[in-house]
Amino acid sequence: MVIVAPSILSADFTKLGDEIRAVTDAGAEWLHIDVMDGHFVPNITIGPIVVENIRKKTSLFLDCHLMIEHPEKYVDAFVKAGADLITIHQETAPDSLPIIKHIKESGCKAGISINPETPFETIRNIIPEVDLVLIMSVHPGFSGQKFIPEVIPKLKEAAEMIKKTKKQIYLQIDGGINDQNADLVKKNGADVLVAASFIFKGKDYSKAIKQLKEA
Repeated sequence: MVIVAPSILSADFTKLGDEIRAVTDAGAEWLHIDVMDGHFVPNITIGPIVVENIRKKTSLFLDCHLMIEHPEKYVDAFVKAGADLITIHQETAPDSLPIIKHIKESGCKAGISINPETPFETIRNIIPEVDLVLIMSVHPGFSGQKFIPEVIPKLKEAAEMIKKTKKQIYLQIDGGINDQNADLVKKNGADVLVAASFIFKGKDYSKAIKQLKEA
């Protein structure tokens, strides 16, 4: 069964606790937390303090996506804050293996992500070492962007590589995911769908999550 991970990037931060409870009641199993530094991406979002407070309010699996430079400097802070999984970008850490190992040794699951324009080959060798592979289907930084279909071959290649490892490795896709493309990405191997605007900008969170799971 596919996992839907609502991204709080599109949530109403004036009532974040209520938003988290609402998507939990609507059937979400994971919560996707986009961490942006204004350097790797042209936006600034949240840090470990917010994650720590989210952890106090929910038992959902906290999926922290670090879209930041020098992620190695912040791993310990996010582990301490209560992250269940920490994903770093290959573009910010070409020598990602030591960081991946540190995340896992700290008790978290570890993920590796690439942007739409980044070749799949840059992460091929690291895949057996991670718990999750994240293929970005928009250019990271802002919610509400249109899905980039050209990433599908990369998603399929990642799925094939994961299958060869014979390990439990999640394949996540993030960016412009909605009821119109959920079936396409699932058919090509995605088993964790991150959705921001499609869920939080709608009136019925339960319906949106169900549409993604059943597409």
